[in-house]
Amino acid sequence: MKAHEIDYKIIGEEMQCLEIELDPGEAVVAEAGALMMMESGIRMDTIFGDGRGQQQGIFGKLLSAGKRVLTGESLFMTVYTNHGMGKQHATFASPYPGKIIPIDLELMGGKVICQKDSFLCAAKGVSISIEFQRKLGTGFFGGEGFIMQKLEGSGFAFVHSCGTILEKELKAGETLRVDTGCIVAFTQQVDYDIQFVGGIKNTLFGGEGVFLASLTGPGKVWVQSLPFSRLAGRVLANAPGALRSGKEEGSILGGLGNLFDGDNN
Repeated sequence: MKAHEIDYKIIGEEMQCLEIELDPGEAVVAEAGALMMMESGIRMDTIFGDGRGQQQGIFGKLLSAGKRVLTGESLFMTVYTNHGMGKQHATFASPYPGKIIPIDLELMGGKVICQKDSFLCAAKGVSISIEFQRKLGTGFFGGEGFIMQKLEGSGFAFVHSCGTILEKELKAGETLRVDTGCIVAFTQQVDYDIQFVGGIKNTLFGGEGVFLASLTGPGKVWVQSLPFSRLAGRVLANAPGALRSGKEEGSILGGLGNLFDGDNN
């Protein structure tokens, strides 16, 4: 199935949203909960599956839905179709600060592999499935495990990430070493492997983890400056004290306020 040819506009800088323009009969497939707003001529339908609309029978639908669960996504996806007479717009938002990346799959050879939970939406006809990492070391130590998301088709797909995005075009044989959590996506020609950092001091005190991802061209790679797991870790590390004190982080007393709030035993 050839994907629908949709138009789009990315709005904002740090908390971006994505406006999709649909001609009559065109549709976009999105993750459940990604919708921000839509115009009255658009109808939404919740479906099982990966967005292609080609599954026949209950078994095919359950299989595609089960694959999505393995990547950390919902069992369901939502299709937004323009049933009006003219152009209609639907707007989607990313769930955390960062950037939205538009990817024309036809220009990328019809397939892009991305990190779990990064898919936002795509033109109807794009398949959102799973990609197994066949190398044992990559599966155990790659940060994303054995399973990543696979986007296939001929239309536009949109993924989101945290922080700033860098695009790297790797030549044949050129290798880029990346923190495993900073990988957003890469094209199918790129060879993905994991390398041990090496050295006792680097391992124990380097602060960069024990393993780095090795991406070898040819192909394109998208890298994020701030993995969401790193951001979440910093938030959680500072949350307990703030929750116990019940005070703003910028309080003059700071931690000393706990001595006088009556909550300490």
